[in-house]
Amino acid sequence: MDELTCFKAYDIRGKVDVDLTPEVAFRIGRAYAAWLRPRRVVVGADIRLSSEALKTALAEGLMASGVDVIDIGLSGTEEIYFATRELRADGGIEITASHNPADYNGMKLVREEARPISNDNGLLEIKALAEKNAFSPAVHHGVMTAYDNRPAWVQCLLCFFRLPPVRPLRVVVNAGHGTAGAAFDALAKGLESAGAHIEFIRLHHQPDGHFPAGVPNPMLVENRRTTQRAVIEQHADFGIAWDGDFDRCFFFDERGEFIESYYLVGLFARHFLHQSPNSYVILDPRLTWNTLDIINLSGGKPIISKTGHAFIKARMREEDAIYGGEMSGHHYFREFGYCDSGMIPLVLMLQIIGAGSQPLSAFIADARARFPVSGEINLVVDDPATILQNIAAHYRAKDARYDDCDGVSLAFADWRFNLRASNTEPLLRLNVETRGDADLLATKTKEVLALITAHRTAKEML
Repeated sequence: MDELTCFKAYDIRGKVDVDLTPEVAFRIGRAYAAWLRPRRVVVGADIRLSSEALKTALAEGLMASGVDVIDIGLSGTEEIYFATRELRADGGIEITASHNPADYNGMKLVREEARPISNDNGLLEIKALAEKNAFSPAVHHGVMTAYDNRPAWVQCLLCFFRLPPVRPLRVVVNAGHGTAGAAFDALAKGLESAGAHIEFIRLHHQPDGHFPAGVPNPMLVENRRTTQRAVIEQHADFGIAWDGDFDRCFFFDERGEFIESYYLVGLFARHFLHQSPNSYVILDPRLTWNTLDIINLSGGKPIISKTGHAFIKARMREEDAIYGGEMSGHHYFREFGYCDSGMIPLVLMLQIIGAGSQPLSAFIADARARFPVSGEINLVVDDPATILQNIAAHYRAKDARYDDCDGVSLAFADWRFNLRASNTEPLLRLNVETRGDADLLATKTKEVLALITAHRTAKEML
């Protein structure tokens, strides 16, 4: 029995033809079917050069298990979520490696109602079955049906378009040669039919698995420059860029400045709470003060959840939360089956900016000034757990408020930070924020980094 290293905490990812091959994809299809015992499963794929072959092998594994397959073709992850619910399928699988390098690929798996499958609720069992690779023959062979999911998906997104802009807008959209381009075009036609007067300036729009402009990952500073320049040169109202499977989106204000997604969580929370006061809003613990402040002032009920889409979605269902947001660029919506979408935030932003004359920077300026942030800092370490314990002990001795919802969060009156280990890499991820003090932010960020470096160096010397 060989170990399949492509299985991660929340999904499947690996290097093509090394960790993830068509043969492995076939076994995953068999294992998924053996574990879930579905009748119908939706499959789709992003634009990566290896995606179609992997999708075919996965579908063959499902059908060999007696499962009928609904193929929605080239699609983003959120389209799999939507189709699984809309078609009342028993599960869904998207072939994608999102923002990973071009020679990687993977899968995101859900069950009925697009409920995520992760290590906590089935992915480890699927892994074990795929590794064992001993499956009983099916009574009958499943069939594959092609289905155009996109028109219904667009209509669902247009339900969020309740207030068309009162003025014409110019918006830069950057698909990064990923999967977002064609999906966006369908949405843009729907917006036009709904009465929106918007000029979209398309960048790197044609899907191309060679990724001639680099892998679509707007979290990388170097990947933001094209969008920033276009916003400035085109005198656009704002810009948006997506990752490869467009389940995450990132915004740029009218000056081309990148907006930390943390501030957008507060902006969208206010938008929904204006419509539905007293609703629950879910946020992650990495950066919290601005979001908590806005939710409380807007009459909402905030709940901090462990980071990760499986945890956020479960808590949203539990509380029937109207909205959830992570500082990583994931936004979740009750009216989208508690799932994340990279297109709905665009629809919302068109309404927020189009409702008056204020630029996007004005909506963010107060939050930026009141709660400056470090941005997420990633550090390679050999023993994340030990360093986390040591850093927590250091600050708890100084009477910091402590929380271990996800990693460690330590807070003082005027500054706080969250330090957590990556679920897939030997990394620590640090986020620091203060109450209106940029100098303190720089000082405390440097202080925490120095402590981490000291502990890391001390361990290396042992």
